[in-house]
Amino acid sequence: MESLGELLKSWPAGQSLTEQAERKLAELMREPLIGKLLDKYPDLNEDVLRLNLNRVYQYVTEYRNCSNCPGLDRCPNDYEGHYTLLSSETVNGLTQLYDRKVSCKKYLARQTEDAIRSRIRSFYVDDSALRRGYSSDEILTTDLERAKAVGQVLHYIDRTKESGLQEQGLYLAGRFGTGKTFLMCYLLQELAKAGYSGVIVYMPDFVEDLKALMHEPGKLKETVEMMKETDLLIFDDIGAENLNPWVRDHVLGAILNYRMERKPTFYTSNYDLDALERHFSFTSKDGDELHKGQRLMDRVRPYVEVVMVTGENKRGRK
Repeated sequence: MESLGELLKSWPAGQSLTEQAERKLAELMREPLIGKLLDKYPDLNEDVLRLNLNRVYQYVTEYRNCSNCPGLDRCPNDYEGHYTLLSSETVNGLTQLYDRKVSCKKYLARQTEDAIRSRIRSFYVDDSALRRGYSSDEILTTDLERAKAVGQVLHYIDRTKESGLQEQGLYLAGRFGTGKTFLMCYLLQELAKAGYSGVIVYMPDFVEDLKALMHEPGKLKETVEMMKETDLLIFDDIGAENLNPWVRDHVLGAILNYRMERKPTFYTSNYDLDALERHFSFTSKDGDELHKGQRLMDRVRPYVEVVMVTGENKRGRK
């Protein structure tokens, strides 16, 4: 933003800076904004404003900039997303003018959005699903066939906001493309606004990466600890991964064993709970191990509310 000094120097030659400053003061005195300032602080007068001409000029200029805001990324003010606010105080007969920088609404909104994003981490899930904002009306009316499932998710969100983290999570089961991941991203967004942290993990890719992390124990421990401690953990498309005994028993088992009765875990799947148990009971290495599948399901089944998500396949639709 152009300073008052630069403005005065650019005025026609032959006039002293004092004359130019007086002309600028007279112009500023005609501003309705300055009239409101004088009404608010009756002790203010032209002499005080003259002594603080640069502050007054910046105050008016930044107010104009904000009134015609070009957007936060193109903010013309000295400090992006901030404007100057003036106040006055009279002490022992001496009237002083003070300025301070105040955050604008757009800047505060961006800070809020950044804070929400910082509470959510995703592994192999498209970030656009997390960045986009959705209204409850929109998710209710997008597909009326899944209205019951949407209602259960909304009720869960409200319950958590009112009474804190629940012991149970949600298990969203249904066919491909019915919006299960979409609903879980909505839940994460809404509860992140309430201050909760969350992690969403796309299971098929995550399990493949876990196999590589066997050789990086420090990184593996950090990943597992984060999933244990986050407020909300979502395993997306569970049942579609290619499990091995180590991932099932020492990674998933450890995470779920820690979280049960502490923090809720959420799932999306094309399988119902019985089919998921059969999936957990078989690995390509050891074949059927029914007791191990059942043991893992004992850390899932009692700690979820099942939500059946029906509706049409929305993948590939524009």
